[in-house]
Amino acid sequence: MGGPAAAPPSGPPLDPSYSWPVNPRLDALHPYPFERLNALLAGVEPPDLPPIRLSIGEPQHPAPQIVLDALAGALEGLSSYPLTAGAPALREAIAAWFRRRYSLPKLDPATEVLPVNGSREALFAFAQTVVDATKPAPLVAMPNPFYQIYEGAALLAGASPVFLNQTSDRGFALDLDALDDDEWRRVQLVYVCSPANPSGKVLTLDDWRDLFALADRWGFVIASDECYSEIYLDEAHPPPGGLEAAVRLGRDDYRNLVVFTSLSKRSNVPGLRSGAVAGDARLLRAFLRYRTYHGSAMGPAVQQASIAAWNDEAHVVDNRAKYRDKFAAIVPILEPVLGVTPPEGGFYLWARVPGGDDEAFARELYRKTHVTVLPGSYLARGNRGVQPGRGFVRIALVADYRICVEAARRVAAFAAGETVDR
Repeated sequence: MGGPAAAPPSGPPLDPSYSWPVNPRLDALHPYPFERLNALLAGVEPPDLPPIRLSIGEPQHPAPQIVLDALAGALEGLSSYPLTAGAPALREAIAAWFRRRYSLPKLDPATEVLPVNGSREALFAFAQTVVDATKPAPLVAMPNPFYQIYEGAALLAGASPVFLNQTSDRGFALDLDALDDDEWRRVQLVYVCSPANPSGKVLTLDDWRDLFALADRWGFVIASDECYSEIYLDEAHPPPGGLEAAVRLGRDDYRNLVVFTSLSKRSNVPGLRSGAVAGDARLLRAFLRYRTYHGSAMGPAVQQASIAAWNDEAHVVDNRAKYRDKFAAIVPILEPVLGVTPPEGGFYLWARVPGGDDEAFARELYRKTHVTVLPGSYLARGNRGVQPGRGFVRIALVADYRICVEAARRVAAFAAGETVDR
């Protein structure tokens, strides 16, 4: 997204004044956080220590064997075109998982569920489906800090992003009071993320009640990004989701709500590119129509592997235990120097850095320890006099236990001004 235009065909030189036809909205896209990180670290010589990358939220636990076996056993499906709506068995597996996970009395696999090729592409494509750029000055609201796909989706759909700050002084709660009536009147889509990336904050039932009241008043659609929903520390208290909140608040038609989830984090299969959306049947009917033209059908072999993943919970429980062990070991190491606390959900630590300069901290940390973290300001925009990411770094505890503990040891020594052992 936002890459260079295709090279012109070979032949005689063209008139230098010729302009290649490119969507001008691409120019509004900001550099992706990892592009900025690469530029920040360019030319820095790290020490002769094994590199540890905790900057990107890419799960690195082994993929479950049950999924690998299902994928390998379904390769004959490569000889046929898949349906965009997915096989009925896959939609039923997804619906059944949602019903089990959130104690839903009903969820119709034929009308209220769709498979998608990972939550990232679906979150982007959904804005292209629901935003009406013919209306005056449309807006898409989103958390701040945020997953940059939300912003790019809004811009390429012809809307302007507006930000709902999530700051430490508010306990990282979503600031729904930030917009005035004129802004809410123009909002067509609101992205939320629970557990939040990067803070791990979970939306409460009261938060959902407020969101639904605003959606009813102003008529916007809610896209709930729940890709971290299956990573949490208390096995007895899983984070609530949007569909669950809707049912508890008497909205079992899921009106104006679509939730997005993924197998990438839940099942450690980011390369499978498999996820699901569920919610308002009216919106999903329009989304399916868009996707049919967009060419985003899931391959048959991936569908079979996905069925195996959605139907099995044992590997998910084991996955959570691995993260729980890492947080239990690492938070005590980093808390004295960075003030970190365990998140409500997800696999990130959102750490306030000494001195308040997140870019300088990340650059010097890399130079002295060969550990890579992501500056928090790369995940947020300045908004209403505040840059909610400034002064923080995001630490993704995605590597295995031993590597994460070693990284924490190096980070703690660096933050305390000590020499990191080589």
